[in-house]
Amino acid sequence: MSDDVRLRDVEEADLSLFHEHEHDPETVRRSKFTPRERGAFMSHWATRVLGDPTVFVQTVTVDGAPAGNVVAWWEQDRRFIGYVFGREFWGRGVGTKALTLFLRREKARPLYADPFGGNAGSVRLLERCGFRRAGTVTHGENEHIMLVLDESVPDESVQDEDHAGG
Repeated sequence: MSDDVRLRDVEEADLSLFHEHEHDPETVRRSKFTPRERGAFMSHWATRVLGDPTVFVQTVTVDGAPAGNVVAWWEQDRRFIGYVFGREFWGRGVGTKALTLFLRREKARPLYADPFGGNAGSVRLLERCGFRRAGTVTHGENEHIMLVLDESVPDESVQDEDHAGG
């Protein structure tokens, strides 16, 4: 059975699931991101994500069920992307399909990502989607790998703009 991966706009009901994903102990370990308490998380999403017209965010669904999110935002003069998926979707190609679809819609280039250096799965995902290593950055005590996507993803990498089946 193949996973039917799609993108859609974020719905309010998705936020509780995204909060759970952010708090998953393995996600925290791999990302080295300190999860927010529920109130701070909801406030951040209401104002800095959904409330900011320069942010592009999509819910990733697998067979119709929310599986995570992909988001692009500006930090000074650089456009960054990030993503979080539920652990049950790791290692199934969902991230590759979702990120490929997202990159077809997010047209800004260059596009940056800076996963924790110890998160080999995330680094591999970004490299599979065309990002190249461009150095390292430090966040707190942790070294992260700076990756950059200079050109758009080839059109043949997905079936159509809204769907990436297996």
